[in-house]
Amino acid sequence: MIYLLEDDQNIRDFTLYAVRNSGYEIEGFALPSAFRAAVAERVPDMVLLDIMLPEEDGLSVLRQLRNDPATEKLPIILLSARSTEYDKVLGLDSGADDYLAKPFGVMELLSRIRALLRRTEKHDSSKILSGGGILLDEARHRVLSDGNEIGLTGKEFDLLAILMRNQGIVLSRDRILESVWGYDYAGESRTVDVHIRTLRAKLGEAGNSIDTVRGVGYRFHVSYGDSGEGTDTE
Repeated sequence: MIYLLEDDQNIRDFTLYAVRNSGYEIEGFALPSAFRAAVAERVPDMVLLDIMLPEEDGLSVLRQLRNDPATEKLPIILLSARSTEYDKVLGLDSGADDYLAKPFGVMELLSRIRALLRRTEKHDSSKILSGGGILLDEARHRVLSDGNEIGLTGKEFDLLAILMRNQGIVLSRDRILESVWGYDYAGESRTVDVHIRTLRAKLGEAGNSIDTVRGVGYRFHVSYGDSGEGTDTE
């Protein structure tokens, strides 16, 4: 989940539309107070933060996030009409991970989001992810399916990890390719389909936790009593 704090409705609506169309889950807020209440309920995976806001400025919001143990490592991109070198340095020195000057293009924004998510995913190597009868230990590079250790290739492991980190979110094939294989990978998106099929086969019944979403990509879910949703029908 990405949170966007932006008081300009036109920019907010445009950004929400573009990010959602790229397969990300995002929620927008016009006021810092509403944003803060949402963070208290659920810490997002990333924040897109405007600087010039009502109630208080974005740099103040940024400092508060960095001073809170629950959000101190939260990936944050500042969005601002201020584009001087001083403004960028001030924003980065205040704790932002990236700074994007307005007006910005959709492709650049999405590229910044993907790049920052990749960096933070790589740095967070101590997680133990679980769901659907699967336990994935990133630090030890081990996967258990219904209590049995499963041998996965490096790409299969990375593929399962990104799906489990984004549980409930539909990931496009392009996003999976960029995250698992990298920008320079020359293969086609069908490579993802092949790896999904071998991954499901190795996981056995637990492989049903991987859904195929026609025309889009894949999603990891935890089912309760249902079966067969993970079948590759494309």
